[in-house]
Amino acid sequence: MIPFLHIELSSRCNKSCWMCGRRKIEREYPNLAEWGDMPLQMVSDIAKQVPVGTVVHFHNNGEPTLYPYLGMALNMFHHCIRQFNTNAKRLLEVSDEIVGNLDVLTISVISKDPEGDEQFATVNRFLEKIGTGPPRLVYRLLGDVDNAERWEALPGIVVRRVIHSPDGSRDYKKPVTIPEVGICLELLTHLAIDRFGNISCCVRFDPEGELIIGNVKDMTLKQAWESDKRSEYLAKHILGRRDLCPGCDKCEFWGCPVGY
Repeated sequence: MIPFLHIELSSRCNKSCWMCGRRKIEREYPNLAEWGDMPLQMVSDIAKQVPVGTVVHFHNNGEPTLYPYLGMALNMFHHCIRQFNTNAKRLLEVSDEIVGNLDVLTISVISKDPEGDEQFATVNRFLEKIGTGPPRLVYRLLGDVDNAERWEALPGIVVRRVIHSPDGSRDYKKPVTIPEVGICLELLTHLAIDRFGNISCCVRFDPEGELIIGNVKDMTLKQAWESDKRSEYLAKHILGRRDLCPGCDKCEFWGCPVGY
């Protein structure tokens, strides 16, 4: 069983965040900046393979609320625990597709955001519209967010995160947390599928595709989970040699999010 699955409904985004790796891709890997949406049929094919109770995150590098078939896609995974992160810019436009059709909605709040007040006002209007929900709201505060106390006063919970380098999961502002088992928890528990159908060992920033196992057009999720590549990566992590795994060797994340 795959405990956590990321599905990139859309790689498009309608916000320019100063610490985002997307800008690095557009600048240094322009051939990879093919922003777009996952075909709805591919979403449907994936949904049929996902076991009951799996946590499905409908985001990767893009903004899920831009997906033109958001409500339909979410409904396909009604047997799962459904969540996604959003910048909230289109929250009111897609509220009817979200309310009662999503379990957890996470608002990404970044430090030094010139649109911070507008974002807060939008979330408040959304809360008025949904009443008691679902979805349940989580406010993910990235970095030293101004007026953080106002988010703490809203219904839901606040989680704080340290910002890492736009180059990837490294150069954190605080020491990373390493689990007692000494193996990356994300590798142990996650798969990620980008909008092209490429399946990766985890959802970390991977512009060169070093973590890609295969594609949903050619293999099932079960085959990806049990693949030789993932097994090889796990074996090296168990031996404490993540430095021998392309993609992991440049990453400082261990699957334990760091609080600010």
